Parts: sequence; C-alpha cells; structure tokens
Amino acid sequence: MYSLAWQILRNHQEAEDLLQEVFLNLWQNCTYNPERGSLKTFLMILVRSRAIDRLRWQKKTLNMLERSGKEVNTGQPGIVSLDEVASDEVAQRVRSALEDLPDKQRIAIEMAYFGGLTQQEISQHLEVSVGTVKSWFRLGFTKLRQSLQDLMS
Repeated sequence: MYSLAWQILRNHQEAEDLLQEVFLNLWQNCTYNPERGSLKTFLMILVRSRAIDRLRWQKKTLNMLERSGKEVNTGQPGIVSLDEVASDEVAQRVRSALEDLPDKQRIAIEMAYFGGLTQQEISQHLEVSVGTVKSWFRLGFTKLRQSLQDLMS
C-alpha cells in the first residue's frame, strides 16, 4: 500500500500521511464488506482513490498559487508554503467578495463576524428592524456564496 501511495504521490511523507489517514479512517469508520472482496483489495482501492484526491487538491492549490503570482516551495525557509498561499488566497478572495457587497449587507456581516454582535444588537445599532438585518444577511451570504463558489468545490 505504501508503494502504491508513493508511486502516485512521489513524496514519502505524503505517502506515510495518506496511509495513516486510511488506517485511522478504517479504524473509526469501518466500511469494509468481506462479501465485496478481500481486505487487501479494499485497502488498495482506498489508498489509490485517496492518493488521487490528494493530487487533485495539490493541483488546485498550485493553480491558486500561479494566479496569485507567489513562489512555491515544498519546505525551504524563506519561501511561502502551499498551505500559506492557499490560505492567503482564500482570505484575499473573501475580503474582495465582502467589498463587492452593498454597504448595508457588508456592514451587517462585518458587525456580526468581526464585531461579535448579534442580529438584535446590529438592528439597534443601525436603527432598523431585526427582519431587515436578517434580510441583509440572507442576501449578503447568497452573493458571497455565488462569488466564492469555486472555492467551495
């Protein structure tokens, strides 16, 4: 199984992490059915599919990195890691999507998530009804979901 993971991922640490994840998942949520085949076959298929999933995630992360224009490195000091780039890219996209919202929707969402205010407190502060605040939230989140849809897949 390790050999298969390494052949797909071409990274020893990634292959080890993948195997640990597969066995942990098997221990916590055993979905193996002996009527469908041997345990070895089940595990090999699981390792293969999870490794391919990791490659897809890495490719998506690299695409985000290329769009942001940052340098990629797999662990050398002084160069941004893939996780840092992905996190920065997502944060930048969320900020941009928030800025594109109408002012009332953006302000209500920012007051709740960055200011920690309840909808009731926001309605009192902005001197509008709670229903209006809820409406701003619903419309704002709908627009955010549309703007950030590619990040959710």
